[in-house]
Amino acid sequence: MTDVVDRETRSRMMSRIRGKDTLPELRVRRYLHAAGLRFRLHDRCLPGRPDLVLPAHRVAVFVHGCFWHRHPFCRYATTPAERREFWLDKFARNVVRDQRNLILLEQTGWTTFVIWECESRDELNLDALYWRIRAASPA
Repeated sequence: MTDVVDRETRSRMMSRIRGKDTLPELRVRRYLHAAGLRFRLHDRCLPGRPDLVLPAHRVAVFVHGCFWHRHPFCRYATTPAERREFWLDKFARNVVRDQRNLILLEQTGWTTFVIWECESRDELNLDALYWRIRAASPA
């Protein structure tokens, strides 16, 4: 199956994908801030530069895009038809990197949470994340 747009259009579309301040990340930030949690953004001192860092709770939150981070069994985790091997390799490296960063953070005493792009659309999932963060707090 060929792409529905030409190479130049696809390249332009892909170049506009951001790594920070994505819509799912903004949803999570707004919800947690409104719920009273305070956090730092993209702490460079921590492995993987978590999207949200709550130092008071010693919690790191990653907001993963379903496509890029391969959310299992998600309809948004599609694989492009062209250059399939390239994409499969890229996605596999992303998943390995994500796992490595989670392990490094947990080994240094941080509690980590991942919320997926598709989950960030539902306020119940955001509420569950809030309560998981509160439960992980060292009181």
